[in-house]
Amino acid sequence: MDRSLGMADLLALLIDPDTYRSWDTLLDVHPPVPHLEAETYAAQLERAAAKSGSDESVLTGSARIRGHEVAIVAGDFDFLAGSIGVVAGERLAAAIERAQRRRLPLLALPVSGGTRMQEGTIAFLQMLKVAGAVQSFRAAGLPYVVYLRHPTTGGVLASWGSLGQLMLAEPGALVGFLGPRVYEALTGQPFPAGVQVSENLAAHGVIDAVVAPAELAAVVARFVAVAGPASRAIPLLDPAAEVAEPPAGVDAWDSVVASRDVRRPGLRELLAAAATDVTELHGTGEGEVDQPAVVVALARLTGVPVVLLGQDRAAQRAGSPLGPAALRKARRGMRLAGRLRLPVVTVIDTTGADLSPAAEEGGLAAEIARCLMDLTTLAVPVLSFLLGAGTGGGALAFLPADLVLCAQHGWLSPLPPEGASVILHRTPDRAAELARWQGVASWELRRNRIVDRVIPEHDSAADEPEPFLCRVATVLAQELRALVAQDAHTLVLNRSRRWREIGTVGH
Repeated sequence: MDRSLGMADLLALLIDPDTYRSWDTLLDVHPPVPHLEAETYAAQLERAAAKSGSDESVLTGSARIRGHEVAIVAGDFDFLAGSIGVVAGERLAAAIERAQRRRLPLLALPVSGGTRMQEGTIAFLQMLKVAGAVQSFRAAGLPYVVYLRHPTTGGVLASWGSLGQLMLAEPGALVGFLGPRVYEALTGQPFPAGVQVSENLAAHGVIDAVVAPAELAAVVARFVAVAGPASRAIPLLDPAAEVAEPPAGVDAWDSVVASRDVRRPGLRELLAAAATDVTELHGTGEGEVDQPAVVVALARLTGVPVVLLGQDRAAQRAGSPLGPAALRKARRGMRLAGRLRLPVVTVIDTTGADLSPAAEEGGLAAEIARCLMDLTTLAVPVLSFLLGAGTGGGALAFLPADLVLCAQHGWLSPLPPEGASVILHRTPDRAAELARWQGVASWELRRNRIVDRVIPEHDSAADEPEPFLCRVATVLAQELRALVAQDAHTLVLNRSRRWREIGTVGH
């Protein structure tokens, strides 16, 4: 592709007019310059400044994006191909530290050929400095967004260019650790076409989305509206009618049948009805293809900023299994929630985890176990909502929570009733009997203290999707606000105790 937009043109698209404030100052840093006469390098710097209109290869400052104040660190390819030397590294680290002190979200706009060769090894080590600053920034619970521009390669990509909690790239951008020219010079072979392209990296789950420059402001604003410290205010509830729990006694097999109705509202319908400012994350962030069976999103759910981990029944029916990579994607969301200190909402709606040789070889059982461990110990509020079928380990992986809600026709069991019937009776024909006997129905889950609250359906959510989703939103609004008001440390202790005592206390 042609070169990226220049820095001035990109900022004009991105930021609110007249809000940019530069943080750049002249630094009293004088790096050693091996293998080149100092005068020669100084002349190169002068030419780069004249060409770019900048005094270095990175620009730093703050601005407003759709009303949200954001810190910005950006590369300038016109200054020695955006390469990073000691002055640029120090400027980046200082800006990241300043953003941390001011508790501002940080947007990185790298474009670079990597390390500045004129400064040698000392320039190479600037990547360590900058990565350390990003780690400290993220550890402070602050959001870091990266927008990879064309081209971004080498040490820049392998440090501050790959550490975003949200990873974006411009269309057609060359993004890769090894520059194609270097690869060809070292190996004598051209690098395979199409690998180091943003669209290919998005398809492999390395980045979350390819975003045109004109669309970047909206994407960043949505993310910051949920993840930014200044956006954590929770609106008060409007007075709402209480949602009474349904009476006990719903037939378990009727619930199983109702949960399988293709008309039943699922995760996507719930998001449309109750969520705003939704930013989906794609893939595990570790090079695995995106898994649509699980949706990981930052969103305002009934006005409360959350990380949502949802099982998409429609995607599973369409051939996307709930396999180990999908659970690794969910665990990415759990880690992000912990780092940003956002509550987690899980939505359970699955006929079960992937039963295949590939899932076994991919470590399915271990990923279920890690989900259980992560959710049980996560130091943020956790709410689980059993929307429909809750079958097997795939459902269990999303269950450990401080509070568990359940739709009237939600249900939870170790296997589909047909599978339990085969194990006990060598035939699937006694599935209805097994469903009734195993205590899978919502009212029985409530009685056994697995579920805290049941949301009614009249007679099934498939027959009244909008009123049902309205009731769900009302209950979510009430319970989320009560949950986030509690002390996180106490929540973790009580969560652990709750699941430790399941089946032994209060029955």
